Parts: sequence; structure tokens; C-alpha cells
Amino acid sequence: MSRRYEGKVVVVTGAAQGLGRALALGYAREGAALGLIDVKAEGLAETKSMAEALGAKVETFVGDLSQEATVAALGTEVLARFPSIDVLYNNAGAAYGEVNTPIDQVSWDKFQFFLGLNTLSPLFLARALRPALKAAKGCVINQSSMASYQPAVVYGVTKAALNQLTWGMARLMGGDGIRVNAVAPGLMETEASASSLGAERHEAIRAMQMLPGHGAPEDIVNLGLFLGSDEARFITAEVMHCDAGHPFRAWRQ
Repeated sequence: MSRRYEGKVVVVTGAAQGLGRALALGYAREGAALGLIDVKAEGLAETKSMAEALGAKVETFVGDLSQEATVAALGTEVLARFPSIDVLYNNAGAAYGEVNTPIDQVSWDKFQFFLGLNTLSPLFLARALRPALKAAKGCVINQSSMASYQPAVVYGVTKAALNQLTWGMARLMGGDGIRVNAVAPGLMETEASASSLGAERHEAIRAMQMLPGHGAPEDIVNLGLFLGSDEARFITAEVMHCDAGHPFRAWRQ
């Protein structure tokens, strides 16, 4: 197995479950030391235990990334532990449930909450950790979505905005040698998507793909491992799609 991350530090948000946990374990398998962030302490402890079983050194940080003050405090904590960070993977966010409310049916406060968590926290955490990212000539990876190309619900709007922020972050941080990209997954076969979307909706989305079959968390993990590595050293300001050629993204092309 490749050990591209031996001696490197990777920070993953939303690491208590799902794709965040899969990403953390993927980087651990390739030798990274981990800083893991989530609001769910119990799930975070489980991910830490799993990563340590793979030989990784792990630090955990519990906090709500929807709050500006908490993001700033977490940034200070992480910097104190990791003065050099090779990868910040901004995976945390709300993807199911109320965040999928049509944009004409959600309150101002709720809209602000989802924008804060899904869109602004990746920017503000990257800003807080910029000294450590600069020290490593590291990179930031923002978790977007194919829903960013169908911004009729709040989730799509937050991810469309994140795509644009990714470009802006790449431009502003490039002078420090920091790369910034986003990953836009399509339909992934996860427990959360299955329970939230239902079998009929799953099949309808899958039927529009250019390739048959379904995506899996490891598809996103593999892309994250590539983008964070030296193999992607000349790639920045990109939204990398992993969606089997889903036509959703043609909406904005």
C-alpha cells in the first residue's frame, strides 16, 4: 500500500461518521497524523480508535462549526497542536433533512445557519489554520456536491456558494503556496443517503448517470488522497466531480 502521507498532518472535519470517517481512515492508512473535528464527541472517539488501530497518531477537537466563535477557538486549538498542516479537508456540513427545503420555504435564521455551516465554516477554518497550511505548503479540500448545480433547495445554494468560495480561496492563498480545490460527489451508497432519499429517489438519480452503477465512499476517499498529495501539486481552484457523469452539473456549464 502507498504511504504518501507518512510524516504529514491531515485535518478532517465532520469526522465522526460517514464520509468524514472514511476520509480519516483513508489518510490514516497512508501514514498521516490526524486532527479530527466534529460536534459529536462519541462518534469522534470511535473514529479516533479506528484510526489508531491503523497506526495513526490522532488528536480530536469537539465543537460546533456553525458558530463563528467556535470555529475561531477550534482554529487556535488545532494550531497549538499542529504548527504545520498538509491537508485541511472541510467535510463537515448538513446534507439531509431540513437543509433540502426549497429556498422559498425556509426561514431567514435557518438559511443563515446552513450557510454558516456548509459555506462559511470551510472559509473561516481555513483562514484560522492558514499559518500552518502555509508552513507546509499544504492544501484545502472543500466538500461540495452535485447539488451545487441545482440550487433550488438550501443545500444546493450552500454548495454552489462553496464552489465560488473555493475559487476565491485558491486565488487569495496561492501566494502562500496553498492549493484549494473542491470535491463534488454524486450519488453515494451510504447509510445516510439511503435512509434520507429512499429507494425510488435513488433509482431516479442513478438512471440519469452516464455510467451505470453507484458511487461509494472509497471513490471520494481516493480522490481526496490524490488531491491532497504531491501528485496534484499543480492543481488548484478546481471543482473535481465524482458523479458518473451526472447531467446535473450541465445546468451551470
